[in-house]
Amino acid sequence: MKLEKGKKIAFVGASGSGKSTMLDLLIRFYDPAKGTISIDGNDLRDVDTNSYRSLFGVVSQETILFNDTIENNIKYGCEGAGREDVINAAKQANAYNFIMSQPQGFDTVTGDRGVALSGGERQRVAIARALIRNPKILIFDEATSALDAESEKTVQEAIKNSVEDKTAILVAHRLATIVDSDEIYVFDQGRIVEQGSHEELIEMNGYYRNLYDIQFASKKI
Repeated sequence: MKLEKGKKIAFVGASGSGKSTMLDLLIRFYDPAKGTISIDGNDLRDVDTNSYRSLFGVVSQETILFNDTIENNIKYGCEGAGREDVINAAKQANAYNFIMSQPQGFDTVTGDRGVALSGGERQRVAIARALIRNPKILIFDEATSALDAESEKTVQEAIKNSVEDKTAILVAHRLATIVDSDEIYVFDQGRIVEQGSHEELIEMNGYYRNLYDIQFASKKI
């Protein structure tokens, strides 16, 4: 597998197929038992871990927000950021308008685990939190899987805005979220069984095509 800078990469497959394990390896939560993962030709085991992980911004399925203001939730882990940085990140994450509609704007308290916000709003705050650090690589790990159709569409737009000029890795069950990716890796039972663009994978008429037919039997993407 080769992930190129500035590309939009997707991992798809059933639960337990190996997608999350691959992410853990890429972020270096642990090292591979066999083989090598390298960046710019350097084995990750020879790279400073903290410096390497600073390249990443991660948005997961379960958004963790604290009982604090929206602003403080966005700049969590990036306390040197100012209000202008927070606003810019919120705009890029398609979150600015809903934030400004809140009673106290960026000073609105989200409640424990973000209970005062909807699922889609929480995810857009999470995207803004990832963006404010200006990471080189953005990872979206099932970031829309728990949302209703309307919220998913809004978050998809936020993801599209946020990945411009960045390397992006999207993990998803729903193929609608990844069909425009530059390269799609299809996982099954811990192995990559297919790879290519959406169109190329459809033409292969294999595992990915089967997933496509199951999800979109009555409609086209």
